[in-house]
Amino acid sequence: MTTQNTSKMTNYRWVICSLLFFATTINYLDRQVLSLTWEEFIRPEFHWTNSHYGWVTGIFSLVYAIAMLFAGRFVDKLDTKKGYLWSIGIWSVGACLHALCGVATEWCVDLPDAAAMRAVVDNAELISRIAFISLTLFILARCVLAVGEAGNFPAANKATAEYFPKKDRAYATSIFNAGSTVGALAAPFLIPTLAARYGWEASFIIIGALGFVWMGFWQFLYKKPDKNPAVNAAELEYINSDSEPEKPAAEAAKGPKVSLWKCFGYRQTWAFISGKAIADGVWWFYLFWMPSYLKNACGMSSTSLEFQVALGVLYLIVMISLFGGYLPTIFIERYGMNPYAGRMRAMLIFAFFPLLALLAQPLSDYSYWFPVIFVGIACAAHQSWSANIFSTVGDMFPKSMIATITGIGGMAGGVGSFLIQTGAGRLFDHAADTNMSFMGYQGIEAGYMIAFSFCAVAYIASWLAMKAFVPKYKPIVL
Repeated sequence: MTTQNTSKMTNYRWVICSLLFFATTINYLDRQVLSLTWEEFIRPEFHWTNSHYGWVTGIFSLVYAIAMLFAGRFVDKLDTKKGYLWSIGIWSVGACLHALCGVATEWCVDLPDAAAMRAVVDNAELISRIAFISLTLFILARCVLAVGEAGNFPAANKATAEYFPKKDRAYATSIFNAGSTVGALAAPFLIPTLAARYGWEASFIIIGALGFVWMGFWQFLYKKPDKNPAVNAAELEYINSDSEPEKPAAEAAKGPKVSLWKCFGYRQTWAFISGKAIADGVWWFYLFWMPSYLKNACGMSSTSLEFQVALGVLYLIVMISLFGGYLPTIFIERYGMNPYAGRMRAMLIFAFFPLLALLAQPLSDYSYWFPVIFVGIACAAHQSWSANIFSTVGDMFPKSMIATITGIGGMAGGVGSFLIQTGAGRLFDHAADTNMSFMGYQGIEAGYMIAFSFCAVAYIASWLAMKAFVPKYKPIVL
């Protein structure tokens, strides 16, 4: 026999949500250091081309994809607390390792310092050797970063499922997912300034060290809700108040296990894969290439105030995505829709906003603020999309499978990103070298017009694929 708890409810679940937010912020700061230093600092030192940069970001995406396949399983096996500690520890080490790539390249090519490498202009063989060695070293450091970062969203998604009922998960996810926007927003103000004042190596070390600070807070503040003295009975009752019967988090974690390969037998898994495969690559394209776009197409320097403000405004616009996770709650509570149907309706709405990217390049002739604003809106739509698509996993799968399925979807997103990043690098070099023409644009601007056009329609294609796999709400019951 149960009785309704009438004591005032604690709100410790929001403490956990704030920890997830800061972890995601650090995650994206670490990810952005390279994109904000390569044009001004790394490119001239190591003689990189767009293709080189595309390979570094592309292989990062591919390794991230492969690691995501196993990261979710790893988090499910170790459980949320230990899994998250291992994840952020590995990616923080990887972030700091980037700082050693310059010294190691100097040693390998037998040159005394960075100035000597930049001064090489007539020796094609030595230039090629510097580029190849530095590229290899950065890729290795990037791989360590990718393996660690792959655990962030599976662990955060699992923690959200443990601390929030289904109706609140998209909103909680949108809050911690906003950390990616805050990280991207802070990055152009922090990273180029650090690189200019202390060297690009210091920017990797300083930003990378933030992860170790976060680990201390996580170690002392995170416990399962049913074992956490800061969570009272009223809050625990609310956490487990799903409309459909579901075991408490501690019991669910010990529930029936499904093999990794059996997960691919569910249409619900393929719906999540199809929603992540294209859309994730679009977000990463904007994240990794917009700094280069502002430099190459708009003539800005990464250390200029104009550049920092432009990127800052772009990601400030993305902050409106914080409310994107709340839209399906309106559909669920006001119109009585089931969680999956509410999220799919919200995601369809969000899928139309990226179409504004079609106007980014045409209107850039009038002002660079047009691509900044339109890409900002497209990125805000992506983050709203992302908050909801992560929550569809909790809607359709039991808690014991959430991190695993999140990892599978992340793998799909990483593979899509690998193809987009490497393709973009080759496209931009080809466009610049051949002065390619497309829709009235020449050279590098033609390349960006092609890229923006693809990004604009990606979300509608992803939504149609998801709907084809799972037309109506159908949860997995083990």
